[in-house]
Amino acid sequence: MITSKTKSVTTKVGAVGVFTATLSSSAFAASSSALKQDDFVGISFWIISMALIASTVFFFLERDRVSAKWKTSLTVSGLVTLIASVHYFYMRDVWVATGSTPTVFRYIDWLITVPLLMIEFYLILSAITKVPSGVFWRLMIGTFVMLIGGYLGEAGYMPVWPAFIIGMAGWAFILYEIFFGQAGKINAQSAPPAVQSAFNSMRLIVTFGWVIYPLGYFFGYLTSSSPETSANALNIIYNAADVLNKIAFGLIIWSVAVSESEHAKAS
Repeated sequence: MITSKTKSVTTKVGAVGVFTATLSSSAFAASSSALKQDDFVGISFWIISMALIASTVFFFLERDRVSAKWKTSLTVSGLVTLIASVHYFYMRDVWVATGSTPTVFRYIDWLITVPLLMIEFYLILSAITKVPSGVFWRLMIGTFVMLIGGYLGEAGYMPVWPAFIIGMAGWAFILYEIFFGQAGKINAQSAPPAVQSAFNSMRLIVTFGWVIYPLGYFFGYLTSSSPETSANALNIIYNAADVLNKIAFGLIIWSVAVSESEHAKAS
């Protein structure tokens, strides 16, 4: 006998499957040439595209497994990977057709997904205690300073070194908030062990996983490498970073959401 819950899951799987097929078909149709076997940049675009779609399906389906207070966090994780997957399919096609990926494409993605990732800190703390709105706004301010500084340098609107420093200052502001600021203090004082563990893992990703982005900026714009070599290095570095910083970030949220939900059911 098919239960209503089984029907619901089946419907969701079907809906996500239709979306994925449509997205993949559009990507193939839009591509003006085939991906070459030795095009490692293009291959990296495809790998992350598939991984992001798989993660999106996973996060949306797992919402039914967690309690209500965690559903928003898993929804945001799914939105991050969904938005990024659409951008990656498009960037892959542009790369195959032209051998370049205009800076604006990545920053359109990051200007949406990175603030959503930062919201996750606020959301997981809000699931266990009352969190002042100042935490949310400080995370947003640091995020946009970091992204705008990076974009101005990469797009050529500012000299690369001053823009690099502005971007790093925004990143440092975020790190201060999640380690030593109000967000870090709430985590240490009010969060249960599972939430503390997830919060600590998330801020380690922001600390060490995000190092890849300034490294990519440095090797892409602040060395004497040729433009072609710099573009290849920059794309591969950024693509690898997004596997960790979008998918792993969401998996940490999923882990604590499931753990806390099962603990609540048992008690």
